[in-house]
Amino acid sequence: MKPSTALRLGSAVAIVGLVLLIWWGIPVPQGVTAPAWHLLALFVGTIAAIIAKVMPIGALAIIAIVLVAITGVTHSTPSVAMADALSGFGNPLIWLIGLSIMLSRALIKTGLGARIGYLFMRLFGRKTLGIGYALAFSELVLAPVTPSNTARGGGIMHPIMRSIATSFGSTPEQGTHHQMGRYLALVNYHANPISSAMFVTATAPNPLIVDFISRATGAQVSLTWTTWAWAMLLPGLAAMLLMPLVLYWLSPPEVKDTPQARVFAQARLDELGPLHRAEKILLAVFALLLLLWVGVPALLWGPHWEVDATAAAALGLALLLVSGVLQWDDVLKEKSAWDTIVWFAALVMMATFLNKLGLIAWFSTLVQNGILHLGLGWAGASALLIGVYLYAHYFFASTTAHITAMFAAFYAAGLALGAPAMPLALLLAAASSIMMTLTHYATGTSPIVFGSNFVTLGHWWRIGLAMSVVNLLVWTLVGGLWWKVLGYW
Repeated sequence: MKPSTALRLGSAVAIVGLVLLIWWGIPVPQGVTAPAWHLLALFVGTIAAIIAKVMPIGALAIIAIVLVAITGVTHSTPSVAMADALSGFGNPLIWLIGLSIMLSRALIKTGLGARIGYLFMRLFGRKTLGIGYALAFSELVLAPVTPSNTARGGGIMHPIMRSIATSFGSTPEQGTHHQMGRYLALVNYHANPISSAMFVTATAPNPLIVDFISRATGAQVSLTWTTWAWAMLLPGLAAMLLMPLVLYWLSPPEVKDTPQARVFAQARLDELGPLHRAEKILLAVFALLLLLWVGVPALLWGPHWEVDATAAAALGLALLLVSGVLQWDDVLKEKSAWDTIVWFAALVMMATFLNKLGLIAWFSTLVQNGILHLGLGWAGASALLIGVYLYAHYFFASTTAHITAMFAAFYAAGLALGAPAMPLALLLAAASSIMMTLTHYATGTSPIVFGSNFVTLGHWWRIGLAMSVVNLLVWTLVGGLWWKVLGYW
């Protein structure tokens, strides 16, 4: 078997043992039904398997779907149990991310993503700090239409960052990475969590958060694409503007002036030539998508012009296929999109039925009671919940696994403790991206940037901890004031 599909037998045996222990070895707690407890056993096993990388996440998702169906934990009738197990595939938010990943493939295929990066480089590239801002702004521009933060930060921005550092002779191989490459690598990486927090379509797990929040509040808090973007705008911009400066202080480059960077960027732009037909079409499609996601037609001509966010993404993909910017083979080859749809459907399905069967409410009550004993008000309790939620990511190698395992229960506990629903939702949503800063295995982008060897392990972890604090403070203070202005609390 190929390494990418091979079963890690030792880990698999341990996880099967864990599932059986929860299923049969631990008595069902008071207030929990047997089906809910058995589904929890399958859920914990799935999350543990994802963390341990027993198999690719898509393969684990298929196994989870099969186990839910054949064990009948959601319903005793086999046909209904099978329908329940497949119900996640009917969630529009899952298809929004899958379709958006397919759309983002065009950024790489046409070269538009690289062009945007080099345009910012030509504009800001007189100094190393300016190059840092060019990387950050490029990341920000690409974020709304690139739901794979790994593709954005690792596939588009990282090659640009490496080529710039190499052109200045700052490489790990030469031992000169501290001259400017280390700083640029850190900016390349830390722009990724910030941009991921700013848009629903900036990273794959964000729609999962939207779903959890809606279910926890009975749809009273509904984060549409526009609501999310508007709420995250000011704290996100503040964090993005502050980040290159903070890194410049924490990890200062030795080379401060880079007058040749603009020449380098212009040379790359000359190689790309003028905008091609495919790039112009792609720009037009992305502009249309942003208008539809923001809801401009409905604002101008009334609610009957409103277009569902997933339908808009499907329209964008259809236009790219009709125009020839993308071929159907391009869509079929976008394995990450199909993989995301499969594992997202499985995790959403399991989380949904854990909620329906009352397990989330039971666990959130446990958390709530534990915090109540500390005598904290809702503000202190919320701070504790957010801190524990964020820094628990040291034990996760997947943001999706972390969010699926903890978000719903922690949000429900915060609501029960009296926290305002919207600010708590937004802070936990932001923390779900901020936690990417912490480790070299925190998200898919981190091993790509860390693996280029510009930053040592110890330095990466120290900077990651510092940036998590900075970002959390920005979202709490700037975000809190901004949400007060918006009337969210």
